[in-house]
Amino acid sequence: MVENNESIYKIMSFAAVINIIFGILLIVTGLLSGILMLISGGKLISGKSKVMF
Repeated sequence: MVENNESIYKIMSFAAVINIIFGILLIVTGLLSGILMLISGGKLISGKSKVMF
């Protein structure tokens, strides 16, 4: 029974580490994509006067 509890503890701690890593990656990805969208939107707005229809 003790070996079973130890293996469950190891699996749970591994899952916790993976969840923390994925959370950090998602936060970084979200921030980067938001910044890139703001930059591209600003470029579109600033170049609006150069477009002729």
